[in-house]
Amino acid sequence: MSTGRPPTIKTVAARAGVGRTTVSRVLNGSPLVSDKAKAAVEAAIAELNFVPSSVARGLVTRRTNSIALVIPESESRLGAEPYFSAVIRGVSTGLAATQTQLQLVLVRDKSELDHLTETVAARRVDGVLLVSVHRDDPLPDLLEALGLPTVLAGRRSDAEPLSHAHSDNLGGAGAAVRHLLDRGRERIATITGPLDMEVGRVRLQGWREALTEAGRPPAEELVAVADFTEEGGRRAMGELLTQVPDLDAVFVASDVMAAGVLLELRARGKRVPDDIAVVGFDDSLIARHTNPPLTSVRQPVEQLGSTIAQMLLEEIATPGTPRRCVLLPTELVVRESS
Repeated sequence: MSTGRPPTIKTVAARAGVGRTTVSRVLNGSPLVSDKAKAAVEAAIAELNFVPSSVARGLVTRRTNSIALVIPESESRLGAEPYFSAVIRGVSTGLAATQTQLQLVLVRDKSELDHLTETVAARRVDGVLLVSVHRDDPLPDLLEALGLPTVLAGRRSDAEPLSHAHSDNLGGAGAAVRHLLDRGRERIATITGPLDMEVGRVRLQGWREALTEAGRPPAEELVAVADFTEEGGRRAMGELLTQVPDLDAVFVASDVMAAGVLLELRARGKRVPDDIAVVGFDDSLIARHTNPPLTSVRQPVEQLGSTIAQMLLEEIATPGTPRRCVLLPTELVVRESS
């Protein structure tokens, strides 16, 4: 029975017994669809009298002068983490000289993912910038399957096929650990970010490589995994003090977590840096306002935002542009915490 509403891609997908991505591929003439699926979709379109007004005539070349900045995180994380606001500022700078409108999209659950899929499939944006990428995140593959220009801030692995820009996380982590070694620290622990994110794994790798090069094989008891939150950093510091009570330094994979570390050390009567030296990562505003001010690895987050914006504009303007990777430098900023 008809509802009186015009059919949508979701309606077509349900009638054809396929996913919405498959419907979008058929509408876009993608070769990544089997003959059987294509026939089912075309039959459903005919039965439903579906008119894909935003997809039909000239879809591939039509411009909306709008791009989406997609962040698969909660509002609380977005507000608590200076990284995201810096990326947004950088993207805005990268688009300032153009007529391109920026849409900020948070993807926190399946319904929001479905809405984004509809938006992308209907080509309501010309391209997507994706921030905070996890290893098993379905979004990059979905966007690639839909044929929409996409650029990542960060990457899923060193084999990332999509265009992306990222900071020198390996070199930055190594610089932090070598600084602590130069200050005479003997038991240097680390608090990592989530290990399903390349940034978490690579900063851990940098810690390991720097200790190994110094002739100090890194012990697993010196590693605590956290989640880039202040509470996660505080909890991880507590775990490390229980496991390794004689540690005298810790490299923390973000300033937000390092702020939690400083709170935990103060609560336990530990002096920074006298008893335990602390180095963070990001050199965000937080680093200059902790007590004591935090030594941190500076990464050019606003430049990262403007870089990915420029990369995406190039891919939109010139379809078929070779995908590329841009590596941005980091540097250690020394303050009183080490």
